[in-house]
Amino acid sequence: MNVLWICTDQQRFDTLGCYGNPWVKTPNIDRLAQMGVKFDRAYAQCPVCGPSRASFLTGRYPRTCGVRQNGQDMQKDEILLPKLLHMNGYYCGLAGKLHISACHDSACKIMEPRIDDGYDFFRWSHHPAAFSGTNWPMNEYSMWLAEKGTDYITPDRTECKYIQTGMPEDLHQTTWCTNQAIQFMESAKRYHLPWFFSLNYFDPHHPFDPPKEYLERYLSRLEELELPDYVEKEWETKPVFQKTDHFGAYDTEGLFPFEEMSPADHRYIRAAYFAMIDLIDHQVGRLLDWLEINEQLNDTLIIFTSDHGESLCDHGMYLKGPYFYESSVHVPLIFTCPGKIKGGRTSNALVELTDISETVCEAAGIQKAAGMQGMSLWPLLTGERMLNKHRNNVYSEYYNSNINHRSPLAFVTMVYDGRYKLCRVHDPEEKQQITGELYDLAADPGEHHNLYYEKDAEDVKILMLEKLSDRMAQTCDPLPVRKAFW
Repeated sequence: MNVLWICTDQQRFDTLGCYGNPWVKTPNIDRLAQMGVKFDRAYAQCPVCGPSRASFLTGRYPRTCGVRQNGQDMQKDEILLPKLLHMNGYYCGLAGKLHISACHDSACKIMEPRIDDGYDFFRWSHHPAAFSGTNWPMNEYSMWLAEKGTDYITPDRTECKYIQTGMPEDLHQTTWCTNQAIQFMESAKRYHLPWFFSLNYFDPHHPFDPPKEYLERYLSRLEELELPDYVEKEWETKPVFQKTDHFGAYDTEGLFPFEEMSPADHRYIRAAYFAMIDLIDHQVGRLLDWLEINEQLNDTLIIFTSDHGESLCDHGMYLKGPYFYESSVHVPLIFTCPGKIKGGRTSNALVELTDISETVCEAAGIQKAAGMQGMSLWPLLTGERMLNKHRNNVYSEYYNSNINHRSPLAFVTMVYDGRYKLCRVHDPEEKQQITGELYDLAADPGEHHNLYYEKDAEDVKILMLEKLSDRMAQTCDPLPVRKAFW
């Protein structure tokens, strides 16, 4: 079968109609869920881009595949899923973001360095203004704009300084990525090749800059949008990183500083974020139309997910960091293949994004790489195993993964068993006052009440620390493969 893997950037699980969001307009992604299987409890293995993407493309955890932080280069001996597929006769392509290597202008004068990744068709584009307005000469989206005689221009909006008016839809990076995917599929069809395409939209990652026409429909009802789920000064009972990010995202002064923002600011940002997702949905509709017209929908495995979430000022913080709230690590995950997978089903099994690569390998009938650490979801999707039973818990990690947070450094790990979530701050110098979080999501779904230091929760805390210890042991690198008994 063909494989179309759609990965958005920084999209929370609760931002699609099929996941219960009443605001977004996502009929095409909702249709994917209706035609396939929607996973209600899928979790990223890091709440930051590079480590998460490296993890799910290799089926290995961030610390084992070598990309624990944004700005690290993946080791050359790591095997990506497209490389495996390429070795087994697949025509493989990518459009948009990759981000498994250093991607800052100080380290990347031409474009993101590539390992032997297996892509036959490679159309790389990071966000043109992702880093202080910088760009790269080989950003292919920017070159496309230049061919059309235009520049990347996203002016600030007068009503809210935290959002911008983005490029119009026909010139947007989301549209460009979709164009590249369709071009690739047309080529694969012409030459009768089985294909794998990795489609990586940059949205709804900040900056919050949807096309004007997509934002407009929210503005007339702005006052109806919910304000962030924040309990005043809840950061006082949380690790120190949450206090610093409350006053400036990424521990950066002036970057979405909660105390300086108004309720209207929060609503404008939420509206812009939702509008970016609406645009993504419209472009997904173009892909579905192409697959139907070309009679490939039944034989194409479509995966829709995101690399991690977005705080969106829940808990008084924007963007992401060393914390593992549902808004940060709980992501949408949908599998569709009408010819192979019975549709209209929802699974509440605990799953990880590490599971995706092994799932694709099994679906394609190829041998997985020796170092893969996930668990294939294919038996659940095909009905060979119970749909709601997969893992006992999910694990995620943060090893000094993002910018700033330099004093102290942030090393945090998480385990979640479906009810209790424990996060442990690793503090070898014993300088931090609060080194853990424990939440009972059955009683406190908003994760506001930290039970870590409460006497009545000691037994649960010990049990969850044991589970965390077990997962950290079980997720150590299985490579190199053992060759003999001695």
